[in-house]
Amino acid sequence: MLKIVIDARHVRDFGIGTYIRNLILALAKADQENQYQVVVSEAQARHFGVLPPHFQIAAYNAEDTRRGEEIAFPLYLRRFAASVYHIPLNRVPFFMPKPYVVTVHDMSTLLFSEESGMRMNLRRYRFRRSLLRAGKVLAVSGATRRDVVQTLGIPPERVRLVYSAPAPEFFQRGHTADARAAGPQTEEHERRRIMERYQIKYPFLLYAGNIRPQKNIPRLVEAFAVVRQELASHPVYSDLRLIIIGDQIARNPAVRHAVIHSRVENCARFLGFVPFDTLRIFYECAAAFVFPSLYEGFGLPPLEAMASGTAVVTSNVSSLPEAVNDAAMLVNPENVFDIARGIREVLLDPELRSRLVAKGLEQAARFSWDRTAREVIEVYEEVAKKREV
Repeated sequence: MLKIVIDARHVRDFGIGTYIRNLILALAKADQENQYQVVVSEAQARHFGVLPPHFQIAAYNAEDTRRGEEIAFPLYLRRFAASVYHIPLNRVPFFMPKPYVVTVHDMSTLLFSEESGMRMNLRRYRFRRSLLRAGKVLAVSGATRRDVVQTLGIPPERVRLVYSAPAPEFFQRGHTADARAAGPQTEEHERRRIMERYQIKYPFLLYAGNIRPQKNIPRLVEAFAVVRQELASHPVYSDLRLIIIGDQIARNPAVRHAVIHSRVENCARFLGFVPFDTLRIFYECAAAFVFPSLYEGFGLPPLEAMASGTAVVTSNVSSLPEAVNDAAMLVNPENVFDIARGIREVLLDPELRSRLVAKGLEQAARFSWDRTAREVIEVYEEVAKKREV
């Protein structure tokens, strides 16, 4: 029997939090033999619901950005004398006890950092050191695995590909327990209620995710402006809007400038973060989900949209073709007019849209948290066995 400790303090983060929550829930379902300690703050423990007896919450209320945590957190972990520690993100404490497994979601902190010189060299050194010391590195896509090997020079045999997956709830067409129990009519009522709450009475394109430079939101805004102008007299899409769920626009000057420059202030809405069930409804109600990112470690939002039954327009670069295969409209993310072309074709070709929806459901279903959990358990056992030898 192994004793496994998982650092779950970032369970509320966008993207990484989804990974942490679903991995732990899937491990609780798949592994009945090993003992787990889930390190998380008392306030965040509720995100996991009721875990089985062999999963215990270890309350730790300090954030990893607090001064002195490089020493304090590793000292705290040592008390468990774990068979394996799992850090499910790139930020590994300098004095992390061994053996540990680390999950790399992407390489954006190096590839898109504004730092340079000594600060950048130090960041690169720390990143590489943490991966070289790891018993095994988990990469969430083949593209990320290649980035880890080529950018940091990590030996390929130390990096294991273990795909992430959409949350199981996205495959359930109901939004609440009551709605699922009551049937399709109540589900439709729930959709209308949420749309009315946000005063949405128009067709819309949807983007969901963080708003960082590599996410390419300014070009998305510009492409939306092109499409909106082209469809100004269309019987269905004349009042097409763009809805962005994620960070606030006030924190992103380049996006705000693009909105003003493209003259779409009155038809582009930034909602910030929304509750999980609300996000699912937005996915389902969108005319299309548009995700023209320049770089992704895996590409989870397009798969979430596919699982929700929505046609996807996304980039033909990085890990995104690997994630969506032929189930999405692929576009050149550096060309505003190609992004606009992809949007326009999906909106105006009902047969194409229906085909993408059907393929999207199949593609999203290829990724499973049950399989991810089984493969992660295999890694735990492999790392723990090496320690014993």
